[in-house]
Formats: sequence, structure tokens, C-alpha cells
Amino acid sequence: MIYVVATLTVKQEARAELIAAAKQSIAETRKEPGNISYDMYESVTEPTRIVFVEQWENAEALAPHGKSDHMRAFGRVAVKCMSAPPRIEVITPAKVDVR
Repeated sequence: MIYVVATLTVKQEARAELIAAAKQSIAETRKEPGNISYDMYESVTEPTRIVFVEQWENAEALAPHGKSDHMRAFGRVAVKCMSAPPRIEVITPAKVDVR
């Protein structure tokens, strides 16, 4: 299992536009094979920060996601709305023995 954490910093005046565009992309992404969850969060301390947290069965399931029509459409909107490059992290659960 893998997770993706994508942090976007958006222009204040474009925040509503980005959120509106994200709604369609989120709905379509949740239908993708191998997607377990895909959620958008808003920072309570920094109103221009939007965070997407994705959970995928594996890297193979994630690979086609970025090339999907709905992500390309979202990307065209997001690039106009961001005030900085996105920070995207792909992470896996830590294997920690807690005994």
C-alpha cells in the first residue's frame, strides 16, 4: 500500500476555483482501479494551503492516475491557481515493531 500527500499553495483569489475543479477530479479518482481513498483537506492555520491525501493499493495502481483525463483537466486549472510549485510526497507505512 502507498500513500500520496500533495500540498498545494494557492492564490487566495483562486482558492474557490481550485476547490471547485478538485470536486470533479476527486469523484473520478475514487472510481479508479486500485484507489482506496482520495480526500482533500484545508489547512486551519494557512488558508491558502490545500492538501490531498491519497491511498492506493500499490504503485502500479497509482501510475495511470496522473495521465487520466480528469487529472489533466484538474492540472490545467491548478497550475493557474497555485502560487508555488506543489509538494508531492509518496509514502508507505513504516514497519515499526511496537511491542
